[in-house]
Amino acid sequence: METKNVGGRDRTLRAVLAVVLAIAALVAFNQGNRAGGALAGVGAIGLAINALTCFCGLNAALGIDTTSNADSSEP
Repeated sequence: METKNVGGRDRTLRAVLAVVLAIAALVAFNQGNRAGGALAGVGAIGLAINALTCFCGLNAALGIDTTSNADSSEP
């Protein structure tokens, strides 16, 4: 299994952006813009997967790990 490299605020931001892109995709499809809707939909799915699995391939390739920056209530 892949090592987790997405956490804290990064994970929350990805989840919020996934929701925003999903809404944008629905609006674009509603207006007949298939290309824009598909692009926003793919972006939404990608960010949602990143947020749910706590893993990002681009982060891994660039050596970025935001799990150490995770907000924690434990001392």
